[in-house]
Amino acid sequence: MQLTILLPCLNEEKTLAETIKEIKAELAKIKYTSKSEILVVDNNSCDNSFKIAQDLNTRVVKEFKVGYGNALRRGLKEARGKYIIFGDCDRSYSFSYIKEYLNKLERGADIVIGNRFLGHMQKGAMPFLHKYIGTPVISFLGNKLYKINVGDFNCGLRAIKKEKLADLNFKTSGMEFATEMLIKARKNNLVIAEVPINFYKDARECKPHLKTFRDGLRHLKVLVGEINNEK
Repeated sequence: MQLTILLPCLNEEKTLAETIKEIKAELAKIKYTSKSEILVVDNNSCDNSFKIAQDLNTRVVKEFKVGYGNALRRGLKEARGKYIIFGDCDRSYSFSYIKEYLNKLERGADIVIGNRFLGHMQKGAMPFLHKYIGTPVISFLGNKLYKINVGDFNCGLRAIKKEKLADLNFKTSGMEFATEMLIKARKNNLVIAEVPINFYKDARECKPHLKTFRDGLRHLKVLVGEINNEK
């Protein structure tokens, strides 16, 4: 198995089917259908997400510990692909970048992350506080403290070589997983590459899972905690 497309999923019934269909179409375009899998990690959904994924012949595993980090850690463990690309099910990310991400991995990158600020950002896709304060501040601090040089610390469309996972020992359970991943990648001297990507409004028409102040503080705790661990 060359590639796993990993989708953490919590109550995504409005957008999950469309996301899976888009991924299948993109995999067919690059002739990767037979050497890839789509893996949905259902994070204790109370809607029809699990059944929708199964009906579309997609592999589904359950992770009952709620949290973005918990879902991704389970999915990374379960993934069968040599390369793993993960992104959200809410239609905010396009999976048309699969080939570009694969090219970066095949040319030497260990982790690939999107940069939403270098692509087109649909109006209203990112709340004001996230766009002008939260993500820029976290990115600045992460880059300054750990010399990472990544423009969008919080981007959720990423790729990693599975062989590198054993060195990273992820521990976070929530959205702060995004920051932990980059810090530990840098501490283990992994090669990180960026891809400019477009970013769109959440199509689920419901409250986002991200909680601005709670999750922002969690990111900051990871940044400071990792510094303290180094001393």
